[in-house]
Amino acid sequence: MATVTYPCYWQKKDNSGYWYWIYYASNGKAISRSSESYVRRADCAHSIDLMKGSSKDQVFYTE
Repeated sequence: MATVTYPCYWQKKDNSGYWYWIYYASNGKAISRSSESYVRRADCAHSIDLMKGSSKDQVFYTE
């Protein structure tokens, strides 16, 4: 098994057998999780790619 380095995404299966991901920060703490689970692992991986691709998107806030 490969040595885990942080930050990273982990793909896991839930109790129903569906795939989801968790993003771990550089300190090893989980800071984000997919909002849904996926039947196919490829769909889970695609969701991770979408998150990676959004890193330059604008951030909005309200006061």
